[in-house]
Amino acid sequence: MAIRVEVWGNYACFTRPEMKVERVSYDVMTPSAARGIIEAVYWHPGLHWHIDRIHVLSPICFTNIRRNEVQSKVSSANIRAVMNGKGKALYLNTKSDIQQRAALVLKNVHYVIEAHFVLTDKAVPSDNAGKFQDTIRRRLEKGQCFHQPYFGCREFPASFRAWNGQQIPAIAEDRDLGYMLYDMDYTDLKDIKPMFFRAQLKQGVLDLQDCEVKK
Repeated sequence: MAIRVEVWGNYACFTRPEMKVERVSYDVMTPSAARGIIEAVYWHPGLHWHIDRIHVLSPICFTNIRRNEVQSKVSSANIRAVMNGKGKALYLNTKSDIQQRAALVLKNVHYVIEAHFVLTDKAVPSDNAGKFQDTIRRRLEKGQCFHQPYFGCREFPASFRAWNGQQIPAIAEDRDLGYMLYDMDYTDLKDIKPMFFRAQLKQGVLDLQDCEVKK
């Protein structure tokens, strides 16, 4: 069952994994980010979302910003120590750990996401495609979501609504986007692997239906 969702916002950052220190965004929203937005509106263990196409409605524009981040993480060794009864700190003091970093982000983003879902083996007998389709449409019409959707980073919120138009006015641009993150492979939770594909923007549309995914 297919849906079309219009999403837009002031900024977006779909971080390239090869950039280790300062964030640099992909030119276009990644499939995993699009799936995250849809799942923020409606997620259920009995279904799994697949992104079919991403239509780019606004020109691709970048801007530089500076963001406050922390320079370290809570240690997994400290977590294990606390679980074993030791008094280790399980927090970060942002006042002493804060660090300013530059980021190259997208601005004034506007997309239409085409997606469909399939039932999973966790669907119960009362679950069916028609029920899920009615639920997602109702939530889109009412603006309901489990949590605020965002464009790559939580400080870049995404507005959303159902796309009810016929023609989608994507930008008239072709662009080779290079290798892009497709999603993460969670088949083996002990060995989670990234999946990539060669992204081609054709007349403003990133078509994901026949793309070749590589691990």
